[in-house]
Amino acid sequence: MNDDSVEISGRRISIQGRVVRIARLQEEWYEDVERPEVLIQAIRSSRCGADVLNFWQRLPDLTPKFNYCMEHDSIAALPITNYADWWDKQIDGKTRNMVRRAEKKGVVVRRAEFDDKFVRGMTSLFNETPVRQGKRFWHYGKDFDTIKREFSRFLFREEIFGAYLGEELIGFIFLAFAGKFAALGQIISKIAHRDKAPTNALVAKAVERCAEKGVPYLVYAKWIEGSLGEFKRNNGFQRFDLPRYFVPLTLKGRIFVSLKLYRGAGLLPDPLLRLLKGARSKLMERRFLLNKAKR
Repeated sequence: MNDDSVEISGRRISIQGRVVRIARLQEEWYEDVERPEVLIQAIRSSRCGADVLNFWQRLPDLTPKFNYCMEHDSIAALPITNYADWWDKQIDGKTRNMVRRAEKKGVVVRRAEFDDKFVRGMTSLFNETPVRQGKRFWHYGKDFDTIKREFSRFLFREEIFGAYLGEELIGFIFLAFAGKFAALGQIISKIAHRDKAPTNALVAKAVERCAEKGVPYLVYAKWIEGSLGEFKRNNGFQRFDLPRYFVPLTLKGRIFVSLKLYRGAGLLPDPLLRLLKGARSKLMERRFLLNKAKR
């Protein structure tokens, strides 16, 4: 997929696609489109080659405000009042026990600095396995310099917390603040220490920090099914449907939008999608085991 980035009217716009070029805010999790007609005109005037503008309303704006072609985009978000409410009312006993288990096993979650020692810990964690959640892991195989460069770009809006077992970094989160909510920009733990529930401890720390700062929502990416979706639900995350708009900018774009081709895999029936995802997961795991056995 071709992916270009241009600056239009002071905003970074990402343009993706081969046949149909789709433009969207590069920082859409952190920026609102309050006057879409102005952005539409600016993109058209720029001659950047975009056929469709794709934008959404950020949490907590759930009611559609614009008269464009719209679909709902589902995210996982946790409403936060205070830590006690989350602990007592939003999670069950099993999840509370997982957080307690991490503490009993010696896991300590604390604020971390983005220094060389921390980046070495990240590198070790990323290169633990090439497959996560049944998919090829995006960061597997990256070296120290690459990880340091990629993860230093947005430190101005992030706080980092590490889960430590002694001096070993066994998990971490990058907690990004987006004005109306905080987002788990990256949350990951070592599979070798899964029995110590470091990821649960990291989520608990994120909730605690949001409550301290008065942030009303904690967002954990998209709402999905499977084991990760179950983990989100167990930790109190709920489904929020946000309006996402598709605005044609060219004749090609009008055809694309009218046929709803932006849905992509969403055009397939849910049972078939689940079957394909399950088959992909098993294939990736089998490949990993075979490669491991050859070493």
